[in-house]
Amino acid sequence: MTQPVASIRWRRLDGPGEDACRLSRQDSGWLLVGHARFDDSALDYVVRCDPAWRTISADVAGTAEGRDVGWAFARDADGWTMNGERQDVPPEARDIDLAFTPATNLMPVRVLQPGQKAGVRAAWFRWPEARLELLEQVYVREDEARVRYVSHTTGFRADLTVNADGFVTDYPGLWRAEEQGDA
Repeated sequence: MTQPVASIRWRRLDGPGEDACRLSRQDSGWLLVGHARFDDSALDYVVRCDPAWRTISADVAGTAEGRDVGWAFARDADGWTMNGERQDVPPEARDIDLAFTPATNLMPVRVLQPGQKAGVRAAWFRWPEARLELLEQVYVREDEARVRYVSHTTGFRADLTVNADGFVTDYPGLWRAEEQGDA
């Protein structure tokens, strides 16, 4: 059974684009379903998480540069696969980070309580390169609405604003929520 929990729609700030996402609870855990449109790309994404918010699998499909594209990701005891091929990303990378959407920040945010800090390893789907790499990052949940983010892999830093559901509502310079609510 799938029970809708929340939805959000973002506007891209550094160029044309938008993203809409819905979070649902399932018997087996959590489900994120979204659609991102930006530049010359339109990508649908589905992320499946267990009850502890660890990513089990994800799919991305759509069009980019006028051609059909698609990727299937899965995490198992040996690490991550992309389209069935083993990647150099260890199983300790518990989350997937889809670089083209703010939606996947939800997983690490949901597991942190205010005042907590966590080093998070993620399988990072780099866009537009379409590669899966290890992403070393830190999330600090300052309070209910503020999260400090640091990527040790890229050196990128941001102070994120999040809502009660854990969705980023302000990703400075990149994304801002335009609509949010119950799914």
